[in-house]
Amino acid sequence: MPGMVEGIDPSVTPSGAGCVECEATAGWWAHLRRCAQCGHVGCCDSSPSQHARAHAASTGHPVIQSFEPGEAWFWDYPTSEYLDGPRLADPQSHPVDQPVPGPAGRVPADWQSRLH
Repeated sequence: MPGMVEGIDPSVTPSGAGCVECEATAGWWAHLRRCAQCGHVGCCDSSPSQHARAHAASTGHPVIQSFEPGEAWFWDYPTSEYLDGPRLADPQSHPVDQPVPGPAGRVPADWQSRLH
């Protein structure tokens, strides 16, 4: 891809199959987002804890990519705009057998009322 996009490193692999902070605290998420600069996997803005946005704010890493199966869009937090970017290092999403919301066994029955 001609011209690299600032805040995107296509060589970095994702940090794991779930939100780093939710996994550490037995939390849950609606959808997952991957930092396009360092690979940190965090939960989306609809999730109760919004760890992807918190990661961007604390690190200055501006761009995320969806970490959902079949989605490849990028989002730029500072401009609040979608943008085009290169293919990132595999895997491209969380495992397809991982439920949404997830992870299995930690999503409360009233999860829909807890979304942002």
